Amino acid sequence: MEVLSKAMIESATGAVELAIGLVGVMALFLGLMKVAEAGGLLTILARLIRPLMVKLFPDVPADHPAMGAMILNLAANMLGLGNAATPFGIRAMQELDKLNPQQGTATNAMALFLAINTSSVTLLPTGVIALRAAAGSSDPAAILPTTLFATIGSTTVAVIAAKLYQRLSPLTVDDSAVLQQAPSNNGEKTPLKDDEQGYPLWVSLGALTALVAFIPVAVFYGRSVSPWIIPSLMVGFLGFGLVRRVRVYEVFVEGDKDGFRVAIRIIPYLVAILVAVDMLRASGVMHAVVGAIGGITGRFGLPAEALPMALMRPLSGFGAYGILASIINDPAIGPDSYTGYLVSTLQGSTETTFYVLAVYFGAVQVRRIRHSLATALTADASGLIFAVLACSFFLG
Repeated sequence: MEVLSKAMIESATGAVELAIGLVGVMALFLGLMKVAEAGGLLTILARLIRPLMVKLFPDVPADHPAMGAMILNLAANMLGLGNAATPFGIRAMQELDKLNPQQGTATNAMALFLAINTSSVTLLPTGVIALRAAAGSSDPAAILPTTLFATIGSTTVAVIAAKLYQRLSPLTVDDSAVLQQAPSNNGEKTPLKDDEQGYPLWVSLGALTALVAFIPVAVFYGRSVSPWIIPSLMVGFLGFGLVRRVRVYEVFVEGDKDGFRVAIRIIPYLVAILVAVDMLRASGVMHAVVGAIGGITGRFGLPAEALPMALMRPLSGFGAYGILASIINDPAIGPDSYTGYLVSTLQGSTETTFYVLAVYFGAVQVRRIRHSLATALTADASGLIFAVLACSFFLG
């Protein structure tokens, strides 16, 4: 009980420190995003993948800021930028909340966005590659094909699950709230302007091809490319703003203010979820679960050494990184063993589900999350299954 009490106090303190630590990165990236938004980059990106996004999110207008914010969040996750994706995701939730006819309740679009965010296709898990390189791996970027396979599979399952579960958990909306938020256009559909239309299909396919072509570059030059990603984002966004004649400094500072306010607002939610996670770990429940099912999961390609990683990943990103580091630095396992590849793939292909739910929903004061948790956990489970399949297939 002494250990448990200490863990509760330390996790509560750590939650506040984590939120304060996010102030800087949130201010930075929300400032950059504000410049990009002012220059019209969100519209360009929305046009690029508009056909797919419109199919997935029929309740979100193609030209709405939520669409662009979701795109940037998914793009950051694809590049494995970690906390850099959080400000974009929070902004997306704030914009989606403006379309919410019932405040405090998650919409279908919110649940689907979180499911895709949890299982987002990852092209370059930069953090994991760096950790593997530090552990002495002979090929740190070798997890790229396994990570890509696992995330494509889990994202597909996440979309299907979200569409299925939303039928089982219908959104009950107050008619007065709908009438209050519905636009007054006499039932007529407003046609999209020329700059709001989607790009031709060949343009979208060309962009997708260029993105896929980046994979072999990452395989051969992953350690050299990784440090350039975030500086390139800054130079690219600010340069784009200058070209588009945006008042870069003023707009950037305005975005910084939004980042500070959002980081402070999420503190109560972080305290609640992180205390619960540390109680689970310090009480010994997680250790007991591992001991009970390790022998069974080992028969299906999930060795007992990897179980703590599989259980911790949805709960705590920092805790999962710690477990990953301890496993791949263990001389008896190492980064290039089957277990080393598996835990590295899990870290790169799954998300801290409860952290994402707490932060994103906390930012918009959503308390009734409907089917969001069930969908996200389904994505996590499928990500684990596909990671095992990928490592078994690629590594024999």
